[in-house]
Amino acid sequence: MRRLIPFLSLLILIALACNGGAVPTVPPTPQSSVFDLGRTTYGFFPSPPEVKLESVLQTYKDMSAHADFVLLQQNTKWEDFLNGVDGKSQTRTDIINQVILARQNNIDDIFVTDALNGLNRREFAGLPTGWEASFANPKVRTAYKNFALWIVRQFHPRYLGLASEINTYMDAHPEDAPHFISLYNEIYTAVKAEAPGTQIFVTFQWDDLNNMFPQPEEGVRQKLQPNWDQVEGFEPNLDLWVISTYPYFIFPSGAEIPANYYSPLLARTTKPLAVAEGGYTTQSLGNIVSSPQDQVAYLNAIHEQLGPRLAFWVNTLLSDFNLDSYAEFMKKNGQNPNDVTALGMFAYIGLQNFDSTPKPALDLWDSYRAGK
Repeated sequence: MRRLIPFLSLLILIALACNGGAVPTVPPTPQSSVFDLGRTTYGFFPSPPEVKLESVLQTYKDMSAHADFVLLQQNTKWEDFLNGVDGKSQTRTDIINQVILARQNNIDDIFVTDALNGLNRREFAGLPTGWEASFANPKVRTAYKNFALWIVRQFHPRYLGLASEINTYMDAHPEDAPHFISLYNEIYTAVKAEAPGTQIFVTFQWDDLNNMFPQPEEGVRQKLQPNWDQVEGFEPNLDLWVISTYPYFIFPSGAEIPANYYSPLLARTTKPLAVAEGGYTTQSLGNIVSSPQDQVAYLNAIHEQLGPRLAFWVNTLLSDFNLDSYAEFMKKNGQNPNDVTALGMFAYIGLQNFDSTPKPALDLWDSYRAGK
């Protein structure tokens, strides 16, 4: 399934906003954390509704009223981390500046490292010319491990994801799946040696794991019968089970999400659960017919089925995208026009419109966060 991560190069804008291009200082780790409160924490990706500096800054300001944390999901810049953990690079500067913005707005952070293309999870993102696209490649393994260790040493995160929607890649490349699992276990051991309190995971695309998208390479699989072997292949080194979900691609309305769609997770593991990304469109898209009330029904489905077990919950967007702004930016930067179309499939999953006016689901989200 094609899905959304904040794949556009907006971080340079953040770097300029914070430091005028200077190398930033890593902010100190807060003495107290929202993750210590013993409740579900709520967050968003830092994706702004428009591609401009003011929109980036407003997004962080808005998140401070509706979120406990920002989820920072960054593709690996392979050559930046090939030769070691430490060093100077634009990637490092950009991530530090995002953490600065989060801390300035009194929100925490969760990190996910990502080797894959956010709009096609079957392929690597940004591999240098000549690098073999495989998790068996020693260069890939070294750079990916160093990137994770840099995050741990710089930010001492409570939660660290080491892949996003990894089951979609495992479906497409079953021969490479054992190589990724071995790399995951290697990084898990290295991180725990330095930071035993860091909770480590990968994310699984639940709708695909649940066999709602038949794929020829997967053979005959039954809908609503999850591929638990893909999750349990990472055990015992999963500190929590984490999913993504976009059920509007499957069900005609939010109200038609089955009452037991997510609940099988409860019986399969006793570990904490989390939603690392997800959402429900409030506008109709092609054959998908939707409304703001369908988004409300989606939030209720997650809350009613998984609520007490959720360590954290991410609705991918706080604000919808202004697609005209993004299309113009992508065109100027020479991106594939098909990416604009793909982006549009996720443009209306925010809990408020791109002009910051709220949708009905925002009040519901805030009530969950307040424990009501």
